[in-house]
Amino acid sequence: MTTKIRLKRMGGKKAPFYRLVVADSRYPRDGRFIEEIGYYDPTKDPIELHVNEEKAKKWLACGAACSDTVNTLLKKAGVK
Repeated sequence: MTTKIRLKRMGGKKAPFYRLVVADSRYPRDGRFIEEIGYYDPTKDPIELHVNEEKAKKWLACGAACSDTVNTLLKKAGVK
């Protein structure tokens, strides 16, 4: 089982926000996930980003791979 940290799209049409989730790489983008580790809202004026650093570091230590966007967000949050 390969785990990935990626974004799950939520919200309505033209008003997206995203949850950072850990999921099996075989699951669809908005499908089942293992654990939620934060959220990202690009529609707010100062972009809202919250990451549970403890959970993120735990999953990275276990070998979870990040998507490109999540990798950038984790660097902004100071986790990586």
